[in-house]
Amino acid sequence: MARLMNIGEAAEAAGVSAKMIRHYEQIGLVPAAARTDSGYRQYSERDVSILRFIRQSRQLGFSMEQIANLLGLWSDDRRASREVKALAQGHLDAIEEKMREMAEMQRALKRLVTSCHGDDDPHCAILDELAVRSTEAPAPGAVGGQPLRKSTARAAHPARPQASASAPLDLMAWTRNIHASSGHH
Repeated sequence: MARLMNIGEAAEAAGVSAKMIRHYEQIGLVPAAARTDSGYRQYSERDVSILRFIRQSRQLGFSMEQIANLLGLWSDDRRASREVKALAQGHLDAIEEKMREMAEMQRALKRLVTSCHGDDDPHCAILDELAVRSTEAPAPGAVGGQPLRKSTARAAHPARPQASASAPLDLMAWTRNIHASSGHH
């Protein structure tokens, strides 16, 4: 008879936590474990193999639903490898699309960071650009929007007091200027 393991031993052998094993059981990803007379869970080598399969699948970013499908295919001797490949290819396509989106976000953030002077002036081109973009409808499929309008970013604001080391910046006066120039009281 094959040796059975308790949940701690199975967790260690599979490289997952006992909490994750309970979670996988709860959502039906792994079958409920056999129990001893005193109620302790017992796991076989087959159970540990399933847990390792799940761990490997999670490390590749498969969703729980995809893992359930993969487990079903793994246990089906009549499966066609094209089904497994199609599932993996769909996941790869989704990852590649996400990477393209992330690269576009990176480019947009680099443009924003480059546009900000990062000095003691309260004006910040990053905040200006975010405020402008928040009032525009997004372009279909756009992540980063259009290039920044570096040359007009400061021109859209009323004159600001110039800060120096000896004179504090009068933010209240500047705020009043903004409200006065836009017709607010």
